[in-house]
Amino acid sequence: MLVNPPLLKDNSHHPLFPPLGLAYLAGVLKQDEHEIKIIDCPVSNLDHNKLSDEIGAFQPNLIGITSMTPTINSAIKAAKNAKKVCPDSPVIFGGPHATFMDREILEKEQSIDIVVRGEGELTLREIAQNEPILKNLQKIKGISFRKNKKIIRTENRAYIQDLDELPLPAYEYVPIEKYRIHRKIHLPIMTSRGCPFQCSFCVASEIFGARFRARSCKNVVDELEWLKNEYGANAISFQDDTLTYDRKRILDICDEIEKREINLPWGCQTRVDQVSKEVLSKMKRAKCNLVSFGIESGCQKILDAVKKRITISQAEKAIKWAKEEGLFVAVSTIMGYPGETKDMMNQTLDLIQKIEPDDAWLCIATPYPGTDLRRLIEEKGWKMSDNWTKYDTMHPVFDNPNLPSKELAEIRTKFYNNLYSPKYVFRQIIKGYFKGNYYSQLMAKTAAGYILWRIRSKI
Repeated sequence: MLVNPPLLKDNSHHPLFPPLGLAYLAGVLKQDEHEIKIIDCPVSNLDHNKLSDEIGAFQPNLIGITSMTPTINSAIKAAKNAKKVCPDSPVIFGGPHATFMDREILEKEQSIDIVVRGEGELTLREIAQNEPILKNLQKIKGISFRKNKKIIRTENRAYIQDLDELPLPAYEYVPIEKYRIHRKIHLPIMTSRGCPFQCSFCVASEIFGARFRARSCKNVVDELEWLKNEYGANAISFQDDTLTYDRKRILDICDEIEKREINLPWGCQTRVDQVSKEVLSKMKRAKCNLVSFGIESGCQKILDAVKKRITISQAEKAIKWAKEEGLFVAVSTIMGYPGETKDMMNQTLDLIQKIEPDDAWLCIATPYPGTDLRRLIEEKGWKMSDNWTKYDTMHPVFDNPNLPSKELAEIRTKFYNNLYSPKYVFRQIIKGYFKGNYYSQLMAKTAAGYILWRIRSKI
């Protein structure tokens, strides 16, 4: 059984996409003819009591639980409850948080038997093939476990070099019809792993390595066709960290999408230094509707501090090109980084006002386990919150002497109140319904909902 644990009250939201990581794990286990059940608690509206009932009824011989940082407390609770109804079934944790906090998790939580570090597909396959599962674990690479009251960490597993060898995500085990954004089925795809860039606030290069590994053009477009024909996808979200890193590959993918007439709107994220006018134009012809750029800051000093390796002029140029193509342009920024002052943060707000993106995400600097940012804050001796549910980029979680937490939260709230205005909704309606941009249609509805929520909250 593979579990996405319930969301706690502090970080509850309706999931936009099926759990891609669990679906990949299920795909590998399916190849070995295991009986599989995926429980995605948030989309099925299951609390911990109902999850325990599901586990008890299925009686799995192995329970895998994913653990993102904001949901780690819920994942631990799920593990404890699982042991009550299936005391002899090994509980396995995976995901970014568990990868970097494996020792702490195993030392504190006796209900968790194994932590899978990094890429999990081949590791979980070997664990499932192990008989009995908890014996001779030393031979399995990429895991941590307890033995004789000691924490054993086996050798890191090598990254999967040929991603085409992975099976398609096994979506037959999740209720696809429930994953809708404004009643549209919006499905994810990941076509590459590994990030050559080492931004200080991100763990992508630590989880998936610093070398870019990519699926072939044919393999990618085959999956797009499958998502459309098999699951009725209305739109696609590319989950790659930098989709356009290999210029030839993205151009080939776009050509193949056009050739096969996939005709699905799609969105992606990439870097401002990894696009060109030609690439963005080709993406638009292949039905790309949205491109998201991590511009991070309007202050070059902060860009350098976060090791972004871009310039403000590169950001302005890339966004100008994307807007000229009629794409929905989203940008993400980081605020409250160590060393940042209010004047520096205002430079970021000024840049957003200047470039006029269709959407902007103001992410509060969050020191996730495994990041250089966390190590920096530890070196400074600044206090960090131990409430993992707050690690969602929406809440300040460390004491920054230059930018108090209350001030950061107020600036962020004020920004969104100003951004999502009736004028904004009207602009997105024009772009969405008269110019045919799928994401503008979605944002018009989302922003209108935000405005209504603000009005009701004042009544």
